[in-house]
Amino acid sequence: MNEILDVFAESGDKIVEALVETGYMVLAAIVAAVLLGLPLGTLIFLTRRGGLVENRPVWIAAELYVTIVRSFPFLLFVVFMIPVTRMVFGTTFGTTAASFPLAFVAIAIYARLVEQILLELPSGILTAARSMGANIWQTVTKFLYVEARSGLVYALTSATISFVSYSTVLGVVGGGGIGDFALRYGYQEYQFTLMYTAIVLTIAAVLVLQTAGHLISRALDKR
Repeated sequence: MNEILDVFAESGDKIVEALVETGYMVLAAIVAAVLLGLPLGTLIFLTRRGGLVENRPVWIAAELYVTIVRSFPFLLFVVFMIPVTRMVFGTTFGTTAASFPLAFVAIAIYARLVEQILLELPSGILTAARSMGANIWQTVTKFLYVEARSGLVYALTSATISFVSYSTVLGVVGGGGIGDFALRYGYQEYQFTLMYTAIVLTIAAVLVLQTAGHLISRALDKR
């Protein structure tokens, strides 16, 4: 216990800074997932064979993006994105630049989860929407999203936990974060108490995210 207190006394500011960096990267990924991953997953669902607005070229393009990005080993994807990141931000180092490849992966991960959740909805929902004369926008927002809201939140929670895991890799491009902190100042400098403290803090953050997401999902589930 005394060793842990000593860790916070000596490195408390650095730990807080690392946690803030991780939070920044994960938040950027969540925003990208919601703003772009949600509509992308919906687009794949709508344009699939037999979908409400079946469109093979659009479906193939969206499906290829999701499949290719998700199948890329994340560290290699970060390296692959270096030229694009440099073109957009003028640098590949720093928390903001490091968040860029993570956002691409977040979009692909959540899009696939959204598609799967919408596919699992009862077909009667679409029938009810048609019978009421709903257009595509109304069908999606007033019927599909309403019925799927609990699952969408739970899926976002699961995706967010993956984002936390992926963010630990971003230290290789100067992204910082709690994972990079544990490796750089803990493992490489043989300060194992510091490393284990960082790991425990990461696990605690994940547990908080999981619990919050689960509670919100249950509150939205009206079945």
